[in-house]
Amino acid sequence: MGEKLFLLACFMLLACFSFATIDLSPNDQNDSSYKSMFILAGQSNMGGRGYDNDNSTYPREYFFSHPQILMFDANQTWKEAADPGLHVGIDKDNLVGIGPGMPFANRISIKDPGFGTIGLIPCARGQTSIMLWMKGTYLYDRLVHRSQVALQGGGEIKALLWYQGESDALHYEDAQLYGSRLAKFLTDVRADLGLPDLPVLVVAMMTGDGEYKMMVRQAQKDVKLPNVVTVDAKGAGIKYDDKLHLNKAGIVEVGKRLADTFLQINEEC
Repeated sequence: MGEKLFLLACFMLLACFSFATIDLSPNDQNDSSYKSMFILAGQSNMGGRGYDNDNSTYPREYFFSHPQILMFDANQTWKEAADPGLHVGIDKDNLVGIGPGMPFANRISIKDPGFGTIGLIPCARGQTSIMLWMKGTYLYDRLVHRSQVALQGGGEIKALLWYQGESDALHYEDAQLYGSRLAKFLTDVRADLGLPDLPVLVVAMMTGDGEYKMMVRQAQKDVKLPNVVTVDAKGAGIKYDDKLHLNKAGIVEVGKRLADTFLQINEEC
């Protein structure tokens, strides 16, 4: 009888010790399930149009795959990120190449090795005007749904990266209304995700032949919303054969600028 009581006491002591030391918080950044997530949205330059026949000079380490850089694929499954491929099945009906998502993630890992697991949520679609992203559209609903499902895997959404506008530079009315439409889109996304202060990094685009490109670009720089920061694509390399898309060097440059801007914002917070 005494031996049984002794064993029971030992078991209870071990159980109490275990419950006292295990942290079950889902927001613990040391938990292997925790991910700092980033929504990648916009049109072709975010979806990726960089290809292997590009002769531009670029640092290849910005496209390396890594166990701590994950992507939420078209099947809504987390897996190790790789490019080309981030937007396969997402940027439908387009030939998907390399975009700024991987350089962005690798730059963060290079500059802050202790940042932890990065989760990329690809949502971009080529040849889309901002009206195709407004609340109630397929692309809007898909972005919100994919983001909500991604959150179920553990972690939090750290920022929305937005690179779009070339399609709205083709017509005066679209260019004129771009600023108000962008503000409405971002406000709605924040509300539907329950993240009113979600940081947004808007790329001020510099590609395309749209007559009203500079109007759209200025609207992107003038968005009057809190925690919305413009990242300028000016000077980033452009593909010589189409003038619409970034080359690999340009893709890396924009990815680096996005990452550096985010890290600065994150540090200030």
